[in-house]
Amino acid sequence: MIPHQLSNTQWEAGVQQLLDCLNPWLIAEWQTCLVAAVDEPFYQPANESTSLHQIQFAHGYFNSVLHELAHWCVAGPERRLLPDFGYWYAPDGRSSEQQRKFECVEVKPQAIEWHFAKACGRPFQVSVDNLSGQPTDPEPFQKAVLGQARRYRQEGLPSRAAQVVTLMAFSFNTNPMLFRFE
Repeated sequence: MIPHQLSNTQWEAGVQQLLDCLNPWLIAEWQTCLVAAVDEPFYQPANESTSLHQIQFAHGYFNSVLHELAHWCVAGPERRLLPDFGYWYAPDGRSSEQQRKFECVEVKPQAIEWHFAKACGRPFQVSVDNLSGQPTDPEPFQKAVLGQARRYRQEGLPSRAAQVVTLMAFSFNTNPMLFRFE
């Protein structure tokens, strides 16, 4: 049984389809599952209370599934053994310097998330995730994410991300070869 912390009646449309599509593969291949969290997203490695690693996405939100899964695809084997992959995170309200650091580590996950969104037939929007922080120009970050998404298209996605795109495209009946950069 896959633990859910948030009732599936509270999930956005399409989330159940994502979990049905991805959790069997995640569990069988990676001893990992997607879990709807009541609070903020978090990656919890397996421990004495659960045999599965958990990619906890926020509040039953579809885009949160895509974003947290993209972070999992970027994290290497050592990081997947650490809570929240061992990454630094400063919450909303970051200074411009903190925002710059945030954007540096977010380019690759958000570029992968772009591919995930397209595989599900959904639009993608870059997330600067700093609504109450010091204002910054989002355009350079947006260009960096789109540029990385294009490089992934030309050079290939990381292996796990490519597998996820294939599973999503099959489940959502899309063709990854037709994804357009907008």
